[in-house]
Amino acid sequence: MNFDLKDIGLAREGKNKIEWAAREMPVLRGIREDFLKNKPLKNLTVGACLHVTSETANLMIALKEGGANAALCASNPLSTQDDVAASLVEDFKIKVFAIKGEDNKTYYKHINSVLDIKPQVTMDDGADLISTIHSSRKELLEGVYGGTEETTTGVTRLKSMEKNGVLFYPIIAVNDAKTKHFFDNRYGTGQSTIDGILRATNILLAGKKFVIVGYGWCGRGIATRAKGMGASVIILEVDPLKALEAKLDGYDVMSSREAAKVGDIFVSVTGNKNVIGEVILTSCRDNVILANSGHFDAEIDLNYLKTNSKSKRKVRPFVEEYLMKDGRKIHVLAEGRLVNLSAAEGHPASVMDMSFANQALSVKYIFENSSSLLKKVYSVPEEIDRKIAKLKLESMGVKIDKLTHEQEEYLSSWEMGT
Repeated sequence: MNFDLKDIGLAREGKNKIEWAAREMPVLRGIREDFLKNKPLKNLTVGACLHVTSETANLMIALKEGGANAALCASNPLSTQDDVAASLVEDFKIKVFAIKGEDNKTYYKHINSVLDIKPQVTMDDGADLISTIHSSRKELLEGVYGGTEETTTGVTRLKSMEKNGVLFYPIIAVNDAKTKHFFDNRYGTGQSTIDGILRATNILLAGKKFVIVGYGWCGRGIATRAKGMGASVIILEVDPLKALEAKLDGYDVMSSREAAKVGDIFVSVTGNKNVIGEVILTSCRDNVILANSGHFDAEIDLNYLKTNSKSKRKVRPFVEEYLMKDGRKIHVLAEGRLVNLSAAEGHPASVMDMSFANQALSVKYIFENSSSLLKKVYSVPEEIDRKIAKLKLESMGVKIDKLTHEQEEYLSSWEMGT
């Protein structure tokens, strides 16, 4: 079987991680059992470009048990868990092309290795698989039924492709599912980002000025957790509605120029370019810490740091110190890549349970409905979203009420009024 890993000998440790994650993924486990019994993906070829973690491994196993021929590569050069990748190959016979720390050339070689299986459905976290097919592997387009996209950044790219008429197969935006972004983005990113920062630095958050660039669902999640650990949270925003929300949620809201003078830690979660840029970098405090939890490593202006620093050195495994020409020291975590996956293990399995349940059921939906889908970006069907929420509640032992017939009639009637 074709694969490219760091060390196949790491498989035993990886299998332990996969099994540990499975304990916290009851919804996906139920889907996996159904897939194993009914084989709804029989003879389907799936190419996936996702973070190669123990949670992702359980998704890939579910797809295979559903009858799919699947291959996986990393959606970020630093997010691969090498032992998990080894176990997927050794224990589950799933093709994996991923090595933690791989260079850019290897990253795209691995993407093309996945595309060599000629996928009928693509699964993305950041849209690199989709964009590669649309640019350099166009011969594969005719055979693709559709694809899924996991993250905000990828959905933004794909909606832009649709708007410009260059999207050539349908996409289900898994990120837009309520059971994804309400929980994965908020609780998952919130916890895992703090985890990554603490593992990389071992600093005390209490008493620190913690600046968050972007107050979307990810920003909200990070803010609540930083505040809960005693940090003084500052929000930077360009959207007046989100800025107002942050202010009414009890956080300080400032301009970049104001925050630069007081911030101890800056974290970006915007999906945009150079949001920690020249304005902040020219006037931030000595020994400031910069981290990114957005998908790509474009959010911190690393080129500015390289141009305006005298030297760079590695001071901890995931901390690089830039000595600026004016004598200030600026510390960048995880090379400006996703700190939660590079310096830690990413989101907890419990929250990824819902996200990957969405992925699995969306692949099934595409396979069963491909003939009626247009070349556009779709939301996850509401029945899938609600089913996953219901299953998650059941797995937690939570029961909720139902509307009575009288209540349903009242809500659907305009005559009754007051």
